[in-house]
Amino acid sequence: MSTLTEQIRSAGVVGAGGAGFPAYKKLEARVEIAIANGAECEPLFLKDMAVIRDQSEKIIKGLKLLQEETGAKRAIFGIKGKHKEEIELLRPLAEKAGVELHFMDDVYPAGDEYELVFSATDRLIPTGGIPLQIGVVVSNVESLVNIYNASQGIPVTKTMITVAGAVRTPKTFWAPVGMTIRDVLAYCGGTTTDDFAVIDGGAMMGKVETDLDKPITKTGSGYIVLPTDHRLIWKKSAPERTYKKIGKSACDQCSDCTEMCPRYLLGQPVKPHLVMRALQFSGPESDVLNKWALACCECNICSLYACPEELDPRNMCVSAKRELRPKEIKWTSDELRQVTKEEHPLHEYRKVPTNKLIQKLGLRRYADTPATFDPAEVEVLKVKIPLKQHIGVPANPLVKKGDQVVAGDKIGLVPSSELGADIHASITGTVTDVSRQFIVIEG
Repeated sequence: MSTLTEQIRSAGVVGAGGAGFPAYKKLEARVEIAIANGAECEPLFLKDMAVIRDQSEKIIKGLKLLQEETGAKRAIFGIKGKHKEEIELLRPLAEKAGVELHFMDDVYPAGDEYELVFSATDRLIPTGGIPLQIGVVVSNVESLVNIYNASQGIPVTKTMITVAGAVRTPKTFWAPVGMTIRDVLAYCGGTTTDDFAVIDGGAMMGKVETDLDKPITKTGSGYIVLPTDHRLIWKKSAPERTYKKIGKSACDQCSDCTEMCPRYLLGQPVKPHLVMRALQFSGPESDVLNKWALACCECNICSLYACPEELDPRNMCVSAKRELRPKEIKWTSDELRQVTKEEHPLHEYRKVPTNKLIQKLGLRRYADTPATFDPAEVEVLKVKIPLKQHIGVPANPLVKKGDQVVAGDKIGLVPSSELGADIHASITGTVTDVSRQFIVIEG
């Protein structure tokens, strides 16, 4: 393990784009192309643009570190062409560092790794695979900031989040890891309605979160607050029995869900309409049809945009994958070669414009009040820091109740032989509780 890799592991850097994969593992690979993912695509979210505005030099330096460590010949920065001000911030830095700027359309899901890599390199990630398999490494812009900070001995103690929707002051800001949703909403002036629900992770791929005392993690991206009678809340809260029953009775196999699926349009073996058809069968027949869900990325285009009857192919794909897993049913290598196709000839023309998506989701009124970046340092009196915020094993506590800690102190350690990420205090204060799941610190 190189010095930089050790620094990144010790600093607790993980993929800030959502998955939480320990960043040091990516740097152990040898690739041809390193890509910075700044193609933010979740409606209303502005966190990546805020990171670029606030930390553009660190992003480029982090990308160069990633390029040098992996031996990549090219470094590419993916960003939507509409972000003119951010591009002008990046352009001189990129030119000086030898980084190519690649402009994406303002569509969803432009920030998906498969979409970004294909757009920037013409290389297609294998079904169910990762960019490393085709000589590419991708890192979110916030992860690149954290990689650079790690090289300077600075651990991960905060994450950039967007809070949008029915709050008095929508904003994007650096939040201490372990800050609760309740405190986040208070920091944004509270909600504009008493009867509200919170979507954790974005309008398209996020989930309704009912526990306001749930803490932010390193992979947090933000929250959308909506009235409980909003269509999105109803849709995302529907139980499995309900969406299966409605789907079985109402799906007419129009196949719009498949024809608009981003993965299908890239030639991947995903056909949500066949997964919906599986509702009419049981046993082996159902399993055969459910295999068409295995490569689903759960982007939600099918359920929240494409289906004219507002059914839920996305959650049917989630259910299908869950049901196939214990049976160990998957495509064989020969089958994959047969069902994987070339890019669909209409791929470019079926991309979903962000503005149309916002309108379809019923979020236009909230888009008119953007969650602009607030650079102020957020002060909280209490944080609840999870010991597992990443793919791999949980960190082991290094502190006990009553210990005094300073922001940045390491409080959780993952054994060097295990996959994971170390944990650090996000505020200065006293440790008031330690369990197998959390460390609580009060300032």
